[in-house]
Amino acid sequence: MSPPILLTRPADAPRQDLDAYRAAGGYEALRAAVAGDPGDVLRAVDESGLLGRGGAAFPAAVKWKLAAAQDAEVKHVVANGGEHEPGSEKDKFLVARYPHAVLEGMALCALATGATRGWVYLIEDMAEQIAAVEVALEEARAAGLVGERVLGSEFSFEVSIHRAPTTYVAGEESAAIDSIEGGPGKPKKKPPYPGEAGIHGQPTTVNNVETLAHVAWIVRNGPDAYRAIGTPDSPGTMLFTLGDRFVKPGVVEAPFGTTWRQLFEEHGGGLESGRAVRAIQPAMSCGFLTAEHLDVGIAHETLRPLGSSPGCGGIRVVEEGEDVLPVLVGIAQFFMDEQCGQCPPCRMETNQFAHVLKGVQAGKGGAGYAEPIRKVAAFARRKGHCSLIEMAAAPILSALDVFAEDLAAAAGA
Repeated sequence: MSPPILLTRPADAPRQDLDAYRAAGGYEALRAAVAGDPGDVLRAVDESGLLGRGGAAFPAAVKWKLAAAQDAEVKHVVANGGEHEPGSEKDKFLVARYPHAVLEGMALCALATGATRGWVYLIEDMAEQIAAVEVALEEARAAGLVGERVLGSEFSFEVSIHRAPTTYVAGEESAAIDSIEGGPGKPKKKPPYPGEAGIHGQPTTVNNVETLAHVAWIVRNGPDAYRAIGTPDSPGTMLFTLGDRFVKPGVVEAPFGTTWRQLFEEHGGGLESGRAVRAIQPAMSCGFLTAEHLDVGIAHETLRPLGSSPGCGGIRVVEEGEDVLPVLVGIAQFFMDEQCGQCPPCRMETNQFAHVLKGVQAGKGGAGYAEPIRKVAAFARRKGHCSLIEMAAAPILSALDVFAEDLAAAAGA
């Protein structure tokens, strides 16, 4: 098993303070970077192949390069911890326990892109996480790690906490920018992309907090060391949330390439019920996998051909003998409730999914229950300001195949 990158202490350990973080090598990367060439940081992230950990897996360096290329007096970095997807706790865990890893990653990103302003973006009800970052910022300022002339250099970087609304879409990057600007936290149509025109029209790099937490390790140990962990196309490790169905629930770190069986048994201790796994959903916005995929390595290149992805690692397991209809109705209802109302195709799609599946659950679906689902999903695809349309469709469309017999029987087809 590869060495951990993020979770360097026991899962039940308290917040890692500045002294503990420094004892583990923290801020060594930033100290070296401010004394050297900022371009080296960007090159290290690029060569590492670091992918975004918010769910979309967009290459971090592509965002950084776009912002770095802009000629602007003010640029921003946003550490996006707006985690609101049911079943995912990894961002909350990371920010509460390892806030300095996020702050150092932000500072390195700012140095590489030319930013001077940073925002830790958290949902307003994340009291523990907000408190952890507040303390970490006090420690970092006192040590000269944020603020004016970081570590005595010419680099200045001021960081604030932004409290976001308690909505799912507020975690989307353009919605985060809208919220920081004082708006309601709703997605905006792209382009322009945040790296070109983000907060107040200024270049802005938005990365998930887990993505940023990898950066210091990469800069300190080198991109080759990072690529030695995981798989060629999915390098490094990822945080996964194992829910209460597991003997050992919680947030765990595992290298890409780890199989579902290894994750469930070696990290999670197996299912508490003792029943077999029937299906796996890597996150609520991902397509379902089946028990025959338990020995498939978890990586973007292995799951994509199966119609799924690692997502944000908020894992849901369907057990043998479990009624899948409440699961599917719950997913459809969540996306219907959480769509922001801006885009008619999204409203139509999410309402249709919930309506049809509730009809199936009530035994009123009939033989043609799948047709309106497929038709509205095809019509709505890529017609929203954000990717919620695709996120809502992926699990429902996959369920039509994975749970075809269950749905047909419930519908009376």
